[in-house]
Amino acid sequence: MSIAHAIAIPLGILIIAVVLFDLFASVIVPRPVPSRLLVSAYLRRFTWLAWSRLFSDLQPPRRREIVLGFFAPASVVMLLGTWLVGLIIGFGFVFFGFQTQHKPIPPTLWEASYLAGSAVLNSGYGNALTSSSIVRTVTLAAGVTGLATVAIVLAFLFSLFNSYRQRELFLVVLDARAGAPPSGVALLETHAQLDIVDDLSRFFITAQAWCGDVLETHLAYPVLCYFRSTHVGESWIAGLGAILDAATLVVSTIESVPKGQAQLAHSVGAHLVDDVADYFGLLGTEQSLVERQEFVTARERLAAAGYTLGDEAQTWEAFRRLRATYASSLNNLARYWVIDPAQWIGDRSPLGTRRD
Repeated sequence: MSIAHAIAIPLGILIIAVVLFDLFASVIVPRPVPSRLLVSAYLRRFTWLAWSRLFSDLQPPRRREIVLGFFAPASVVMLLGTWLVGLIIGFGFVFFGFQTQHKPIPPTLWEASYLAGSAVLNSGYGNALTSSSIVRTVTLAAGVTGLATVAIVLAFLFSLFNSYRQRELFLVVLDARAGAPPSGVALLETHAQLDIVDDLSRFFITAQAWCGDVLETHLAYPVLCYFRSTHVGESWIAGLGAILDAATLVVSTIESVPKGQAQLAHSVGAHLVDDVADYFGLLGTEQSLVERQEFVTARERLAAAGYTLGDEAQTWEAFRRLRATYASSLNNLARYWVIDPAQWIGDRSPLGTRRD
C-alpha cells in the first residue's frame, strides 16, 4: 500500500466523522451546540449574509419577503446535499485506500468516489465486486449512513414545520392586537379601545408560553430563526419586540394595569433575546435605543387611550432601564434578519454609538 493510499483511509474516516457529528448535533441533539463546532452553522451564516445583502433592498417589500423567505427551506436542502457530498467524499477516500481490494480496481480517487456515491445513495453497487470483508463492511456502512441521513433530514423537516406553525399561529393572533409591523404601544392601545384591558394579564401569560416555546425550539434548531413569516410586516423578532415593549410600558409607566404577568413576560422575553443573540454572536450593549421625546409621544398615546400613567421623569428612568436589558440585542437581531421596521424595533444604528 502506497503512502497516498495509507493517508486516504484516516482522512476519509475523519471526514465521515465530521459529517456525522455535524448531522447528529444539528438534527438529533435537542439542545444548542456551539456553532463554532458545526460546519453547517458556518455555511448557513455565510450564505445568509450573501443572500440578505443581495436581496435586502429588493422592491416592492412583498417581493423581497418572498425572495428572502426562500433561504431557510433552501438552506435545509443545501445542508442535506452538503452532508451527502461529505459522506461520498469521505467514503471515496476510504475506498481509494482499499483500492487493490476492489474488482475492477478504481484507478483514481474520482472512480473511488463514484463507487462511494453509488453506495451512499443506494443507487446500485453491482459494478464493484470484492472478497474483502473490510470493504464489504465499509460498503454497508456507506449505504446505511446515506439512507439514515436522508431519513433523519426528512423527519427533521416535519419537526421544523410543526414548530414554525406554532410560532406563526401566535403571530397571526398578535397581528390583530398589535398591528403589522407589530408595536407595543399599538398593542396597549388596541386593548384600551376594545375595552379588554382586563385581558392583558391573560395575553402576557400566553406570550410567556410562546417565548418559552420559541426559546427551546429556535436554540435547539437554529435554522428555524431563518424561517420568515408568510405575511408582509410580520416576523417573530418584531412580535417579540412588541411583547417586550408592551410589558416594559406596563411595568414602568402604566399604573392602572396589574404588573405581575407583564413582569414575567419581560423576563422570559429578555431571556429569549439574550440567548438567541448570544448564540449568533449578536449581543448588544445596555442601551434603551429610545429617545426621551419618543417616550413622551408614547405616553401621550397611552394617556389618550385611557391609561393612568405615573410621573414622567420616574417612568422614563424605569422604562429605559428595563428596555436596556434587551433593546440593543433585539436591534441586532432585527438588522441581521432584515425585518420590516416597527416602532422602536429595526435599524436604530444612528443611536448605536451613543449610550443613554
